[in-house]
Amino acid sequence: MLCLFMDKKLWTSCNALFSRFLNKACIIQDPEKDIACDGSASDPWSLCTIEQVEELKAIIKVIPLWSSGIMVSINIGGSFGILQAKSLNRHITSHFEVPAGSFSVVLVITIFIWLSLYDRAIIPLASKLIGKPVRISAKRRMGIGLGFSLLHFSTAAIVETTRRRRAIKEGHVNDVHAVLNMSGMWLVPQLFLAGMAEAFNAIGQNEFYYTEFPSTMSSIASCLFGLGMAAGSALSSLIFSTVEHVTSRGGKEGWILDNINKGRYDKYYWVLALLNAVNILYYLVCSWAYGPTHDQLSKLSDENTSNEKP
Repeated sequence: MLCLFMDKKLWTSCNALFSRFLNKACIIQDPEKDIACDGSASDPWSLCTIEQVEELKAIIKVIPLWSSGIMVSINIGGSFGILQAKSLNRHITSHFEVPAGSFSVVLVITIFIWLSLYDRAIIPLASKLIGKPVRISAKRRMGIGLGFSLLHFSTAAIVETTRRRRAIKEGHVNDVHAVLNMSGMWLVPQLFLAGMAEAFNAIGQNEFYYTEFPSTMSSIASCLFGLGMAAGSALSSLIFSTVEHVTSRGGKEGWILDNINKGRYDKYYWVLALLNAVNILYYLVCSWAYGPTHDQLSKLSDENTSNEKP
């Protein structure tokens, strides 16, 4: 089945067949009935313009790649970083303690610093070293973001395993308000990775939509990432409820408990990491099926034109 799906010729034929099916929406069957006196369609639901059909094709074509970015939004919705931070030693100095809710600032700062360095330092330096303009394509940036998302949840699971073992060792299993002899700075790596995931995937998605959609669809392009964040929040709630229901069946104590020291939030993070790993495979298939982007086609056309010149 997978071999049939990955057959390029078969996939191209299916795309062409689907495209012809959508094209029927703009074919005039009876000019007297379908066209009004002013030249417009008598029934817009029965006869569409070519532009409307092409816009629908563009939306349908990007939906699989768009859906692959939903998992990145779970980085925020599915995180229990505040509960972890409350149980850790958050003192930087003897007189200053970082609030538990302020650790998420690391994520925002990471996005800001990376985007500043990417445009102003990393890309110019790489171009100078290689000797030609360097640019990471939008699809590749989306994929890199998914990779960072996987690393984020894997790191979060490892940190939570370490934190829970420390809580058990220090005898704070039943003490919800206990502060462990473990620095809150342990949370920084996972928040940094979450920020990198957002920086790569979010910017890559927005750039991808703007380049792939026609100019008339700029408003839709600007809304798609926000729609993905909303879908990520809904998916996060669904995963949370499912894990809580499955692990607490039969009267057992589930993974998700009010007492973070007794719960198994580390296993919950591993579930999210596994889902992210599957999502990366899904993204690779969607990226392959999508084919070359407009930028890649334009670059290939320019190269062919330059090669034809004497």
